[in-house]
Amino acid sequence: MSTLIHQRVEMAQQGTNPTVICRMPSGWAVLGDAQITRGYSILLHDPVVPDLNALPIEDRVAFLRDMTMIGDALLEVTEAALVNYEILGNTDRALHAHIVPRYADEPDEQRRRPIWFSDMNKAPKFDPERDKELMDKIAHAIEKRLSDPETHS
Repeated sequence: MSTLIHQRVEMAQQGTNPTVICRMPSGWAVLGDAQITRGYSILLHDPVVPDLNALPIEDRVAFLRDMTMIGDALLEVTEAALVNYEILGNTDRALHAHIVPRYADEPDEQRRRPIWFSDMNKAPKFDPERDKELMDKIAHAIEKRLSDPETHS
């Protein structure tokens, strides 16, 4: 079965996915199509597997490490107060993690609830021109962590 995740991973492999921030050991860091909050990112496992439990333990650890490395990068380059992490798989049975920076200045009704309760139609859509600088900063922060043996081991 080919899900949106399968398609996005294939596009990333071919160099045609404009949302790609960078390649990571476990997959692809990408910016979300709807920027629910500034910097909302997704980690797409490559190769595509149904879920985290389908992986051997070493690959699970690598995926979760990469997920939190993206979160660390977001904290470094944005004004986020914290980062939420979600691995769902209810709609697309393909391993991917949502990395959602949360900001202190979000409206109370949004800040106190899961981001999925927000009106996605009102969220700014991914814009390669507008988002390029942010993506470059996130990629640089991730690459710095990947090259540091303390954070990559």
